[in-house]
Amino acid sequence: MTVPVLNQYAQRGTFLEFYDPNAERFPIPTYPYRWAPEDYATRRQLRTLGLRPGGQDIAAQILWRRGKRVAYLYRLDLAKPKRAATPAQLAAVAKALKARRTCGSCRQVKPYYIPTRWGECIDCHER
Repeated sequence: MTVPVLNQYAQRGTFLEFYDPNAERFPIPTYPYRWAPEDYATRRQLRTLGLRPGGQDIAAQILWRRGKRVAYLYRLDLAKPKRAATPAQLAAVAKALKARRTCGSCRQVKPYYIPTRWGECIDCHER
C-alpha cells in the first residue's frame, strides 16, 4: 500500500529515509512515523478496537528516530475479535491482585499494592 502524498514527494526527488512501501530496501513494507496507511494498525490500536492480530504475520513496520524505534503493523482485515476471559481466569487474576495487596507480616489486605522491596505494608515497615 502506498501513501499518495509521500509518493508525490518521492517523485519530486525528495529522499524519504523510511518510506519503502514495496519492501525494496527493508525486509517488509516500511513507513515513516505517522504515515502508515489506514488499513494497518499496531497491537495497541487493535486492542482499542477490540481486536487481536489472530496469528497473522507482521504486515509492515513504522520506523522513526533514525531507525532506532520500530512499531510493527498488522492488517485490519485479518484481525480477529479479542477473546473474552473465562470466569476461572478472572477469578485467578482477582486472587493474584489480592495477594499483591496482602502484607507479609500482619497478613492484612491493604487498599494499595505492597512494595516488593519491603515485602510488607508501610505500617509494618515503619515499626
